[in-house]
Amino acid sequence: MKEKGRFGQFGGFYVPEVLIPALEEIEQAFYKFYKDPRFVAELNELYKNYAGRPTPLYHAKRLSEHCGFSVYLKREDLLHGGAHKVNNCLGQGLLAQYMGKTRLIAETGAGQHGLATAMIGALFGMETKIFMGSIDVERQNVNVHKMKLCGAEVIPVKGGTCTLKDAINDALRYWTAHVQDTFYLFGTAGGPHPYPTVVKHFQSPIGTEARRQCLEQIGRLPDMVIACVGGGSNAIGIFSGFIDDKSVKLIGVEGAGRGVNTTHHCATLNVGTVGVLHGARTYLLQDADGQIHETECISAGLDYPGVGPEHAFLKESGRAEYVCADDKQVLDAFELVCKKEGILPALESSHAIAWLVGQKGKLPPETIAVVNLSGRGDKDVGIVEKHRPVK
Repeated sequence: MKEKGRFGQFGGFYVPEVLIPALEEIEQAFYKFYKDPRFVAELNELYKNYAGRPTPLYHAKRLSEHCGFSVYLKREDLLHGGAHKVNNCLGQGLLAQYMGKTRLIAETGAGQHGLATAMIGALFGMETKIFMGSIDVERQNVNVHKMKLCGAEVIPVKGGTCTLKDAINDALRYWTAHVQDTFYLFGTAGGPHPYPTVVKHFQSPIGTEARRQCLEQIGRLPDMVIACVGGGSNAIGIFSGFIDDKSVKLIGVEGAGRGVNTTHHCATLNVGTVGVLHGARTYLLQDADGQIHETECISAGLDYPGVGPEHAFLKESGRAEYVCADDKQVLDAFELVCKKEGILPALESSHAIAWLVGQKGKLPPETIAVVNLSGRGDKDVGIVEKHRPVK
């Protein structure tokens, strides 16, 4: 353990000795380049002309009428690749290139981070390997095909629960054996230092833009900002723009699966306890002996038994509130946004919308709420059809 990357009691650096030099190399490179004018200019050009930033802040008028207050959607679903994941992958991929690495590896659950890594691997001409739980390979087969089209090798992980937790385990094992030429492009705001800080930085344009757009389009800051939380990269990205604005409530929405009173959920910050997973001290879903619980959620991207350490700190400090939405509420929200706005939200993002729709009749009509629409739902149409066929 090293006393680095701390958010109160959370975060840190709990890794095998063999990985410490690799993590320190990334930390040194990040602090060397993240403010370097050449690096910043190159990344901003890629954000604009490759990814499609800035993304719009859209006033969802029909959804607002349904809720009884103003709802704005930060349209990360319009980015290249269909999700916010490309922000972080461009940043880390460019950092890997500046470091002279020749291979990218990544873990993925819903496949959006894997796809974004595969896209950036193709863009930069780097060999790319994606570790993905075999269950997620099956339920996100469209994204798997897209990764392969971009030239990435997709490695199904069949151990443990065959989901994101185990994909991270296998990716870390591979990295341990190939640290010299390989950059581990970590997908969420978790893991050992410096990843929570690196990922937050590369996702911070979401919050920076949203804050500016609120002032320009609405003339004031919103009353609340809502985002779904699995590991928490999209949420920390948009929260980062408003953390210092104490008048703005920050709401993170986790997956309750079939309900938090069952064993089938991933509501880590609501019912978890503090422990260590994947190199960081944070809230986990674990038993009394520290064994990690299996998780289940209709959204593969939220199906994770831990959470980024800064979210754990924001919960404990009271700056952010963390709530839940169950699978039925999420399916209802997905359908509602499709029919009211003609927008297919990712099932991950539908968690945030589900909680907000549940506030109908509870908030005054002058309320302004901003939801981070972190991804589009094309990848989820098969899952939705399985659970709720279109009549």
